[in-house]
Amino acid sequence: MTEDALVVLVIDPDVASRNYLAAMLRQHQYTVIVAASGREGLVSAWKELPAAVIFEPALPDISSVELVTRLRQERRTEDAFLVALASKEDPDEISQLMVARCNEYLVKSPVVLERLLEILPRPSQDEDKPKAEGHLIVLLSAKGGTGTSSLCANIATSVARQNPDASVVVVDMVLPIGSIANIVGMGTDTNQVTVAEEYTRRSSSSFFMTHLPKSEAWGFWVLPGSPDPETASHITVERINEMLLSMLLEFDYVFVDLGRALSRISLPIIRRADSTVLIVSTDLSAVTLTRTVLDYLKAQGIAMENIYTILNRPVGIEGMLKPDVEEELGMPVHLTIPYVAGNFTMANNNHVPLSLRFPNDSAVLAVQQAASEIYRSIQKA
Repeated sequence: MTEDALVVLVIDPDVASRNYLAAMLRQHQYTVIVAASGREGLVSAWKELPAAVIFEPALPDISSVELVTRLRQERRTEDAFLVALASKEDPDEISQLMVARCNEYLVKSPVVLERLLEILPRPSQDEDKPKAEGHLIVLLSAKGGTGTSSLCANIATSVARQNPDASVVVVDMVLPIGSIANIVGMGTDTNQVTVAEEYTRRSSSSFFMTHLPKSEAWGFWVLPGSPDPETASHITVERINEMLLSMLLEFDYVFVDLGRALSRISLPIIRRADSTVLIVSTDLSAVTLTRTVLDYLKAQGIAMENIYTILNRPVGIEGMLKPDVEEELGMPVHLTIPYVAGNFTMANNNHVPLSLRFPNDSAVLAVQQAASEIYRSIQKA
């Protein structure tokens, strides 16, 4: 094996399938190593450091999710290109593997080798190596009316301006009706469903930058949410996970506005997030519901240190004070957005960031601080 050889590891308990794939890949100048089980594959991966790992999800000793998780957790293999090559398509399995950061999920067929050769890193072509993933930031709340969408757009704008060379996209996943497009001022027929109809795993690496609208005033691309409940009913978990994974490979920062949608669709996204921003208002009912959400997330294994809590004060001196909110939540409030009367609403109605409409407002400094702290936290992780 030469020092600069591009190594592919094939893990498949079926000897015929394993040997056939290895032989085909060797014909295309790949150096191939094989393994018959998950644990054998892990040992080979950590020893040989393959550029790509192709594995049959139905392994005899460990689950496919465990295999992917352990490869991603190990520094030596965390950037390997991982491809699940299954005997049949399993939507639940696809969702779980995408959350675990598997790059591709293919089904064995007479033409699958052609698809593999399209997506695998190519020998002696450094420019074809997989791009490092961007950062995923999720915003949600436990109750409607807390300003989650407005803060999502304004924090994303601040991150884009603080990092002018970075690419930022905002994904509206508030169901059943999205609002980011209205805040940004984009009258467009583009939405999650229309984009999903055009998107496939064969799409180019610049698919979303090409197909999504970008607001120069806000500094980010937008994937608008559902324009109505009927459209929302056509959104599928598997396709959302596929698209998010591709966007993380295309953009440096992916902001997802979940609103109050804590569901089977949103939980895998929260699990994958580098930072989860939890918005809470000062009324007792919102704080109580937020504590319920925190308890649920903790029970689901979400790390509390990845949660960044913002107290958004929509009214003046009314409502609970920060110390009381922290006591009720059982965790610190990282930042408070001060009362700004109707300034957020006025800026939204004019479809501009708060920092452009009211540059001297104290809330602008708070939003910029939130963006800086979230940025620093995910850079340290």
